[in-house]
Parts: sequence; structure tokens; C-alpha cells
Amino acid sequence: MAENTGTEQKLTVLFMPESAYGPTNNCVGIGAVLRARGHRVVFAAEASWAGKLAPLGFEEDLVDLAPPPEEEVELDAGQFWKDFIRDSAPEFRKSTFEQLDTSVRPIWEELIAGAKYCEPQLKEIIARVKPDVIIEDNVITFPALETAGVPFVRIVSCNPLEVPDAGIPPVFSGLPQDDTSEWAAFRAEYDRTHREIWESYNAWVIEQGAEPLPDLEFIHEGALNLYVYPEIADYPRELGPTWHRLDSSVRGTDEPFELPDGLKDGEGSLIYFSLGSLGSADVDLMRRVISVLGRTPHRYIVSKGPLHAEIDLPANMWGAEFVPQTKVIPLVDLVITHGGNNTTTESLHFGKPMVLLPLFWDQYDNAQRVHELGLGVRLDTYKFTDAELSGAIDRLLGDAALRERLAAEGARIRERDGLALAADLIERTGLA
Repeated sequence: MAENTGTEQKLTVLFMPESAYGPTNNCVGIGAVLRARGHRVVFAAEASWAGKLAPLGFEEDLVDLAPPPEEEVELDAGQFWKDFIRDSAPEFRKSTFEQLDTSVRPIWEELIAGAKYCEPQLKEIIARVKPDVIIEDNVITFPALETAGVPFVRIVSCNPLEVPDAGIPPVFSGLPQDDTSEWAAFRAEYDRTHREIWESYNAWVIEQGAEPLPDLEFIHEGALNLYVYPEIADYPRELGPTWHRLDSSVRGTDEPFELPDGLKDGEGSLIYFSLGSLGSADVDLMRRVISVLGRTPHRYIVSKGPLHAEIDLPANMWGAEFVPQTKVIPLVDLVITHGGNNTTTESLHFGKPMVLLPLFWDQYDNAQRVHELGLGVRLDTYKFTDAELSGAIDRLLGDAALRERLAAEGARIRERDGLALAADLIERTGLA
């Protein structure tokens, strides 16, 4: 277990997470440990997070990733990506190969536009905050963060295939580790669909005074690099000495949770169902899954997401727009998830098997990794049959050996205390 470094010197730590719940929650968890140690923690998050981080004890000095709308609207945390995913949902029915051109590339284009738009704002924030260390949990370089003259820390809270290696599958592919037959074709298609936008972005990054980007990568390494993935699921490779694995990064800031009366004494196993804040915006998919689950003998806690008012639940379920996930997962026997890195690593942190219904980005990689390691079951998100979903649930719940193994692994992951390890490494980097 990591230990407090005991430093008396207090740092000003600037976090810039991606405007999504997974990266932001990861930074919140690490930031809370640093704040408890007496450090000043500032979040340069996207503007829709206004008022959501200050109650946790952090300073907010936020950025806009796009010009404000002509009409005044109430901002919602992560609204930019909720709208983007809603509009892009038809693309998720395509293969990962096809999505490179119709989904992945457009996401990169949106990220690039946001990075360019907020670059002057970030320089102003850095001048105001005067950080001792800057931490970014995102997939794209913001040159202002890397040219500030203080240590830059990169966090990878997506699947670690984001850091490429010839001996592991290409990121976003959902391809297996033990079958390389499609790797080369997928990488060639990624090059074809992304070379032009990468060259343009790399030229702009250099113009801002930052180093050239690695070939076909959109972000640099830092003086310190952290990635969030449990050892039990990690890939067979060795990273350089600046890289450190956090087996998990589970925030301690979620509100307490008690089972609703309707679920406390019911029959059957208790299961958590979440497609994440973005995936749950696909109301038709949510209804499809719920219709199957409603005919099983189990009880369910459902994260209904931003369109919660459009989702009705049967008698064996309870749900809300948001649920305190880190308090819910320890209570359940199984997790049904989209395969986002946050939910995947938290499920392993608490030793729970998973049924995975991936939609986009690295969710296919997480789903494949969990499936090929026998830690859960990956299903075709839009083509699964009723019998496949209910059968996967029954199979995982009935596998006593797997549940015992995962419980033991979860205990080991929790003992390694990824939050404290991250805080230790950030302190040492900031003081170096």
C-alpha cells in the first residue's frame, strides 16, 4: 500500500480532466487525497462542471471548449459529449473497423477543436494559479499544459491500449490478444482515416511551442505517467520507468447509499445496470435491455442517465438519473456495463463479474479484455438475443469459482490503494 510521503512543503496542483464523468471522477479521487494532505487543488475542468467541484473542496478555474451558444442555456456536466453521443448513436451499430472513419475520427476532430479553442484560456489559468505540477487526464495534448515550465503528469484512464505497442491489439479495435490476424488491417485503416488530421494537429502543437507528437498519437508522455488498470487485466508488455500502473482509482466522495425498501428483501441476486452517462442517452437500447432484465428473477439497480424521465422500470428494479456507483457496486453480485474504463476498473476493484455491452471508443477493448480473460461476458450490444443476455447473467452468477477468484483479486486491488499511490507519485514529481 502506498504511504503518505510526509512532505511539509505544500503544492499547488492543477488538474485538467476530460469533460466526461470517468476522467473527472478519477481526478476527483486523486485530488481529494492531495487536498487531505494539505495541498491546494485547482480544477481547470470544462465549464459545464461549474459548481460541482467546489463543494468537494476544490478550486474551480474552468475553461470553455467551444464558443458559448447564442441563446443562454443551463449547462450540464458533460453536456457537450452527451449531445455528441446522442447524435452519433447510429454509428455505434457499425463494426469497430467502420467506426474509425465515421465515429472515432469525428471524435478526434471535436477534441482538436476544443483544444485549440481553449489554449489561450489555459495560459491565463496557469498564469493565475501558478501551479507546481499539472495533471491531465485526457487523450489529447493541450500545449499550454506542457509548456508551462512545471512538471506535466499524464493520466490514462481509458483502456491502456491507448499507449500503443506492436505486441498488443490496436486501440479502439476490440480485437483479441491471442489472434493477430486483423491487427495490421485495423492499424492501416486507422492510418488512412487519421493521418491527415494528425499531421495538421501536430503542426499546430509545434507552433504553440510544444514538442512534436509521437507518430499518429495525439498526446505526449509526461515527466510522470499513470494508467488506471488492474494487474489482473493488464496487457503483456513492459512500459518505461516513468510509467506506473494504478490498479484502481476509486473516489471516496460518493454519497452514502442504502438499498431501497423494494430491493432489500426481494428474491434473486442483486445486479447493477449502467451504460454510463453517455450510453444511457440511447433510450431505445436502455429500454431493450430493461425489457429482458424485467423478465428475470433478479433485482436491479439502474443508472438511468440524463434522459431518465423517458425510461420506465418494472417492479424488480429501482433507478435514478445518477446513482453513487462506488457505493452501489460493493452491494451487488454482478455488473452489466457498457465497458467504460471507470466502471470496468471499479467492478474489478470490488471483485464483481461483468456482462459488457460496448458502444464506442475504448469500451470494445475493455469488453474484449474482460471476456478473453474469463472475468465476464461480452455481448453484441445491438444484436444480442434475450437468451444470450439472460444466459450470460445466469452463467456468471452460477460460477462460484469465478466469483471467489474475483473477490480475492478485488481485495488485492483495494490493498494496493491506487489513490494513495497516485498522490505519492504526484507529490514526488511536484517536489523534484
